[in-house]
Amino acid sequence: MSVQFGRWHFETAPPAPHYLEKVRGVLSPHGPDGIYSYSQDGIDILYAALHTTKESRSERQPHVTASEIVLTWDGRLDNRAIFIGLMRETLSADSSDVSIVAAAYERWGTASFAMLVGDWALSIWNPYDRSLVLAKDPAGTRPLYYSVDPDQATWCTLLDPLVLFAGKNLKIDEEYIAGWFSFFPAAHLTPYVGIESVPPSCFVRLAARKRTISKYWDFDPGKRTRYRTDAEYEEHFRAVIRESVRRRLRSDSPVLAELSGGMDSSSIVCMADAIIAQAGGETPRLDTLSYFSDSEPNWNERPYFSKVEEKRGRIGFHIDLGSRDLRPFEIERQEFQATPGSGGRRDEAASERAACMRSGGHRVVLSGIGGDEVTGGVPTPTPELADLIARVHFRVLARQLKVWALAKRKPWLHLLRDSASQFLPSVIVPVPKDRRPPPWLHPTFARRYRFALTGYESRLKLFGPLPSFQANVSTLGALRRQLTCAALPSDPSYEKRYPYLDRDLLEFMYAIPREQIVRPGQRRSLMRRALVGTVPEEILDRRRKAYVSRAPLAALAEGRACLAELSNNMLAGSLGIVNAARFAQTLQRAQEGQEVPIVTLMRTIELEIWLRGLLRCDQSKTLASRSLMDMSCQEEARGRAGHSKRRLRFLS
Repeated sequence: MSVQFGRWHFETAPPAPHYLEKVRGVLSPHGPDGIYSYSQDGIDILYAALHTTKESRSERQPHVTASEIVLTWDGRLDNRAIFIGLMRETLSADSSDVSIVAAAYERWGTASFAMLVGDWALSIWNPYDRSLVLAKDPAGTRPLYYSVDPDQATWCTLLDPLVLFAGKNLKIDEEYIAGWFSFFPAAHLTPYVGIESVPPSCFVRLAARKRTISKYWDFDPGKRTRYRTDAEYEEHFRAVIRESVRRRLRSDSPVLAELSGGMDSSSIVCMADAIIAQAGGETPRLDTLSYFSDSEPNWNERPYFSKVEEKRGRIGFHIDLGSRDLRPFEIERQEFQATPGSGGRRDEAASERAACMRSGGHRVVLSGIGGDEVTGGVPTPTPELADLIARVHFRVLARQLKVWALAKRKPWLHLLRDSASQFLPSVIVPVPKDRRPPPWLHPTFARRYRFALTGYESRLKLFGPLPSFQANVSTLGALRRQLTCAALPSDPSYEKRYPYLDRDLLEFMYAIPREQIVRPGQRRSLMRRALVGTVPEEILDRRRKAYVSRAPLAALAEGRACLAELSNNMLAGSLGIVNAARFAQTLQRAQEGQEVPIVTLMRTIELEIWLRGLLRCDQSKTLASRSLMDMSCQEEARGRAGHSKRRLRFLS
């Protein structure tokens, strides 16, 4: 992905000496095609380019329009032909995406954002009213961070410069940490108070030291797509998934697809092959990358991704994870990490992946993220039954309860109870075991951030949009949070694309009846029916690919000595986040092979390593500013709640 950076000095004061040079140093690994700049009247903008299309190679960013509006665009515009048709007097088939977006903005203003279909992040500087607009696509596939101070505003698609060169005290955002324990924090948060992320499907407007956040587009809960036959639904699904994959094959270099052997990645690869065979894809070649490990008894992917390779007549890149030595926990990690779990030393598998990408010249990677959630990978009847309850279709409800009870081998009364409980307040319904906060968190911290710790779970509303639509939007929210936490790749830099998060595909899947997506005994019913003949039968008929990896447990046992030191002197404990004694007990149980919440345990270890890294990062060579980090715990008033909370402070 290309990287954009900007700083707006409200009083047109010049930046500190060598400031932009330090920022350039951080951006350069992400901009193999050069770094370009714009500077005028208190605005300094940098653009580190990674070209992935033939049109992007002819552009120059930051892009300055005839009316002197300045845009920086990191993205892919999928409906460019529509804009070219609407503005033929100024655009042509060879126009770059950023020039099309600029023309659309000058004609329709911020209303144009809802018309932009694709993956993108955008910043717009207007020198006449001295305003800045920052916007992101509806799925949130591109990061875009910003901070506002009394004398300046700074923004970037990379978090590192905003942290390393903040020039002020920064505090750790505790809600972000709570969200980290529940897998993913809220999409607008970063680990640092005062540095925020532009929310998906929204734009932030900064003007005269004022900030407004507006949503420019959302899914229509009233939209319905109804056909008379299954075949019509299947035909429509094939059309939208085909178009989604075709859009993401727009690349002037070979594309690399992650191929796990599951239905999501296999469908992308098989559909891409069909498109390329009919000269419908712009990429010169599609390669695949697969991981396997014969040492994992519950994970045997080779027979499945081999079936896809057999169908396409080409062997992809293979990485054997089982042959790798266990990666030790890097308690004394020196590299700067902007977020927990990012950065750190590259392991053998990551190095081999990078070598594959360099050898193939890949700048685009296709990912199957979102497929499980969008196409009905979890065979639950709850959304369908909740729809029938909300619409008072009791006769149909009684019939479906019987059918689902037989398929799930569960009493129909239990299914009814589970579906009806989705409408009850959270204070009445107990939190599911897999969503409960880990027992080693400090009780005060757990109570304070209960909502974030339980994954921002919202209850279904009986009135308004269909419960299945509400559930879809909630699931998309979790995917958005996941994308916001993803680190920007470098060495090599590349652009990740997500066919299952295509806006048109999501709109279709949210508008059709739930019983088309999942049926009793038919997980991913629509997808399986529609892709017969496209995807190998062995893939369509395989059971769900879920498994439990032994690798984390083995790593915990292997790193017993360093983890003992980590648990004896925890920064997270001194901050009032973790009860160090209970964490040590849980760690010992895990090392003895007992059942523990392994995911949150590993995330606690990553959090502690990250905190220690912040404490040491003044000594790290990655810090160009050579700043002093002050990791002292300080009590701060919590405000109206009347109690205090601990903050982690450091000085950049």
